[in-house]
Amino acid sequence: MDTLRVALIGYGTGGAVFHAPLISAAPDLELAAVVMADPERRASVRDRYPDTEILDGTDPVWAGGYDLVVVTTPNRSHVPLARAALDAGLPVVVDKPVAPTAAEARSLAGGPLVIPFHNRRWDGDFRTVARLCSAGTLGRVLRFESRFTRWRPQIKPGWKETADPAAAGGVLYDLGAHLIDQAITLFGPPASEVYAEVDVRRPGAEAADDAFVALTHANGVRSHLWMSAVSADLGPRFRVLGDRAAYTTYGLDGQEAQLRDGLTPDDQGFGVTPPEAYGLLGTPGRTRPHATEHGRYQDFYPAVAAAIRGEAPPPVTLDDAVAGLEVIEAALSRVL
Repeated sequence: MDTLRVALIGYGTGGAVFHAPLISAAPDLELAAVVMADPERRASVRDRYPDTEILDGTDPVWAGGYDLVVVTTPNRSHVPLARAALDAGLPVVVDKPVAPTAAEARSLAGGPLVIPFHNRRWDGDFRTVARLCSAGTLGRVLRFESRFTRWRPQIKPGWKETADPAAAGGVLYDLGAHLIDQAITLFGPPASEVYAEVDVRRPGAEAADDAFVALTHANGVRSHLWMSAVSADLGPRFRVLGDRAAYTTYGLDGQEAQLRDGLTPDDQGFGVTPPEAYGLLGTPGRTRPHATEHGRYQDFYPAVAAAIRGEAPPPVTLDDAVAGLEVIEAALSRVL
């Protein structure tokens, strides 16, 4: 089949580190155009992707010639740009969060495909947790603990630090969107009221920078999710407790760091966790290192291509994003 031509809107961290390299690595996709205005970023695109057209604005995208639009811009522009793509009859991949609210995300339904970019489903450590849970290695899972925490006591100026609800800033949207999506992917949406602690800790900060969310799923699993910019101790990335065994791992999946360093999925060792970073599986006094599944960010865009061609369901659905946004809204409603 013909290669699908992709127009990427935005070339900040999301576009440069994640989307452009992953699109370029997908055999069925072509990074045909990038929309951005910054001269330095335009030069970067010319150097790394010399065959990619650089566009000043989005009007040429809606005019035709493309098969997929990817939106990786500040959060407040996700819905307007996605709507413009859909009105042009184009399927669209939208960075997380798709929208500031579940209602706005739902408003995008009913036309061409809208596929949220929830790349953390393809983290190696999360793939390992999913495999252990599905195989019954842990027995019946009782508690799922997940952390995405950082030590960033100094505020970094930018839209993510604003308290404006339309900006969808703060750690719940930035980090919590991943943790909530992972928990729901494993165990389904919460079956009861969401408990949350959402705080602004750093002097001068406006947006939430420290949060905890607790979910109870229909199967009885309790998910405890931490996200923070002020964690002087980061804690385990995952701690999954079953009635037969537990699995605990520290540190972040390495794919983002590899992509920042210029590696791509075509490079040897991409997505591979070294043995010294394996998580531990077992019971007190009887734990052993357990090999981490390979990270597979490169699987996302081939799955998008298959969905566009009607060969498979989308790798992430708009309903998935809505479910996560409902949890975020419920968490915020408890503290606002």
